[in-house]
Amino acid sequence: MRPMPRYLTKSRFKTAVECPTKLFYTGKAREYANAMSEDSFLQSLAEGGFQVGELAKLMYPGGVEITADTHETQVQETNQYLQQENVTLYEAAIRHEDLFIRVDVIRKQGNRIELIEVKAKSFDSTEENGFRGARGGINSGMLPYLQDVAFQTYVFKLAFPEVQVDSFLLMADKSKACSVEGLNQFFKITHANGRSGIEVSSSANSNSIGDPILTAVNVNEYVHEILTLPIEAPGVVSFFPDVVKRWSDAYVGDKKIDSPVGAHCVRCEFRNTPTQQSLKSGLFECWQRAKGLSAQDFNDGMVLDVWSFRGKERLIQEGTLKFSDIEKSDLGWQNEDDDFSHGLNSRQRQWMQVSKFIPEGRDFYLNKELIDAAASQWQYPLHFIDFETSRVAIPFFKSQNPYSNIAFQFSHHEMHADGAVEHKNQFLSVTPGVKPNYEFVRELKNAVGDVGTVFMWSPHENTTLNAILDELNEDANPPGDAGELREFILSLTRKKDGGKAAREGSRAMVDLCELSKSVFFHPLTKGSNSIKKVLPAIMTCSDYIKKKYSTPIYGANPGMTSLNFSSQIWWQTVDGKVVDPYKLLPPVFNDVPESELEQIESDDEFEISQGGAASTAYARLQFEDLPDKERSYIKDALLRYCELDTLAMVMIFEGWKIDKS
Repeated sequence: MRPMPRYLTKSRFKTAVECPTKLFYTGKAREYANAMSEDSFLQSLAEGGFQVGELAKLMYPGGVEITADTHETQVQETNQYLQQENVTLYEAAIRHEDLFIRVDVIRKQGNRIELIEVKAKSFDSTEENGFRGARGGINSGMLPYLQDVAFQTYVFKLAFPEVQVDSFLLMADKSKACSVEGLNQFFKITHANGRSGIEVSSSANSNSIGDPILTAVNVNEYVHEILTLPIEAPGVVSFFPDVVKRWSDAYVGDKKIDSPVGAHCVRCEFRNTPTQQSLKSGLFECWQRAKGLSAQDFNDGMVLDVWSFRGKERLIQEGTLKFSDIEKSDLGWQNEDDDFSHGLNSRQRQWMQVSKFIPEGRDFYLNKELIDAAASQWQYPLHFIDFETSRVAIPFFKSQNPYSNIAFQFSHHEMHADGAVEHKNQFLSVTPGVKPNYEFVRELKNAVGDVGTVFMWSPHENTTLNAILDELNEDANPPGDAGELREFILSLTRKKDGGKAAREGSRAMVDLCELSKSVFFHPLTKGSNSIKKVLPAIMTCSDYIKKKYSTPIYGANPGMTSLNFSSQIWWQTVDGKVVDPYKLLPPVFNDVPESELEQIESDDEFEISQGGAASTAYARLQFEDLPDKERSYIKDALLRYCELDTLAMVMIFEGWKIDKS
């Protein structure tokens, strides 16, 4: 059996720009751990990349898709079609020596080629010079996409030097409103045999998709700049042809390029995850080679792990690599930082993390004085709320812009002055074709009423309500109760302008995450303030939480009311360690591997950008032909997870405020 040919493709090129050493680790799923699956069903659902690709084909109708099985036959098929005077191709295969690309869309008219790269990336076509930064260089957020197009253009010109190539990026344009209902639902994402794909509706065509929400931008100017100026990557500052030649030779020959280690390693995906402990860690191999670190050094903590610290590269260059090497001065310590009684700043949190020092020799830091001072401003009943939202490239609804906000779920726990807690309300709207935003606000208004302090964890809830407020203000046909909805949103939210407070509602929500940064630190959180890290930590150190939730009190009568659980025991242990309550729940998706589900947990480095499991679940539930059993399963899972999010806030609050330890 002939071995599969190895080519430097556009995805491999992107990997090499991030770090050339990664080329050696990529594609070796049985040998090296990879925290980011190359074919993630959840990633594709969350970002909408597959769907945008199919929408693009409908914008350039009449084309031919290259569907051959092998690299060789794909190239042959492409070359045959390119002999035609005029032709449109999808997924055209172009090869030059050890370089191979699949171009999303090619339009050939005589001797001129339009090379069109399709991205789910959002941009605003009304902004001038949106691809350039303040100093005139290419915007760092756009650079990877433009480098992708530049690589494809480079390979195409090598393969067809006589052809004129114009390069385009086709992206989701936030300034464009969708003119038809249910556009997203034209493109059903399928998942079978470990591979993701798209099933396009038979009713989808260039007319039924309405006005374009994707805009093509000619990027010749930027491509020329990238191809003629030195390209930068870890350990590399060289011109494009030289870099491509070196990287392709290394990848084809399966040779490792030893790149310098640095702060860029923070986002390296070639690290072990809980389900990949038997595989090698490329990250560890690099640091072992470059700095002589041992596995124990990695386990004990290294400079890459320091929470929210911008000085990582400086310390690495100075040879300060391990937690045990870091001194207070390395963190920018000030004299006033020696006083921990007024709450924690970032330097103090970082020092606790690296030194494992907790004032008064305690196992964790909890400033009850600050909590009590904050609580003196709160009014009962206390309302703990959590929202789930979706922002996708292809809108679900008419008049919706790409990546605009859809608020489809909330959970609400209420605590009374006597400490009694109940899961009071929940909202979930996932009916295909029904936009939930205004009903979401109505139900939230009914839930939290006019009295009591409202809590959120992180600014997401504030951002969501402000987005709906903007939607109400811009709606040409607002609902009859628009005034009441606006007034309610204004009462709960804050708005900043230029970093300064522009307005603050009379009942503005309290961010418990911000409070946590100041009043609580536990080594188990590793500095993170994600609720999914703080909850297990508070359960480990709170006697009150242990006593209360180690019995089947939740969802019991008498006990604590719940809308989705019955006699649930939340405080459980395995091998003497408290089990993360989220691990007690069945997954939101029962047909997705656990290794992919790990990606959507609230990990500070590897969280899916568009909102995780709930957002992907909403997208899946918008397909009308989803089997009833699967639809019911996903809805039940969403309700349980969202309820646990607000219960987690309650439990953390109880651990802080009520526990006497």
